[in-house]
Amino acid sequence: MALDNRKINQLLQSFRANPYRIFVVVTPHTGYLREFLVKEGDEVKGPTGKWLEKLGTPLFILEREKNPKTIRAKASGIVSKVNYELEGRFVEAFEPVLEIKHSLTQKEIIAELLRKTLHIVTAPEKARYFLSPELAKKIEKEGEGKVVVKPGEELAIMSFMKRETPILHEGPPMVVFRVFFSQGQMIEQGEPLFGLCLENERPYVEKLISRVKEEWPA
Repeated sequence: MALDNRKINQLLQSFRANPYRIFVVVTPHTGYLREFLVKEGDEVKGPTGKWLEKLGTPLFILEREKNPKTIRAKASGIVSKVNYELEGRFVEAFEPVLEIKHSLTQKEIIAELLRKTLHIVTAPEKARYFLSPELAKKIEKEGEGKVVVKPGEELAIMSFMKRETPILHEGPPMVVFRVFFSQGQMIEQGEPLFGLCLENERPYVEKLISRVKEEWPA
């Protein structure tokens, strides 16, 4: 996507108009929905702590084979919709139960915008991914957003079942603007690995991020 000042203004306006994301909470398995623990309009919190060790707000109780399980929020926000008619009923797996309206943070808005503006290299399959040694050295020396990769150069190594496969850059020379994973992280198929941009687009991407930091609190 070609970036210019007009496109930057359009993207920022779309987030000003709707700086939210709706999370639909579904049943993880079949069972009886015994009790709602929240109501519409309640504020809930997702997991917190350095390791997300503090669990999210309890939302409802789902019972299967006489074993009650508390389903908790995985995102913070306001409960915007509750399917009250499910209370006391048997429900199928993945039944929509309630919705949480989450206000996007500055970090989340930047991540969303980068996915919209950068050329995204995605994981071809579920596996562990490592930066190529050469690219890792360049990023460590020059910094993220500074390194240019050329056609055929190795971006990452995909490791699965003792099989290692190189991920090569395809297309014109581009800047590695963002790395979306940490070394050795297990990534689902289709999830982003890298965000690339043409060298002449880099100033616009940097400007876009600066505008977000100016308009949205951290």
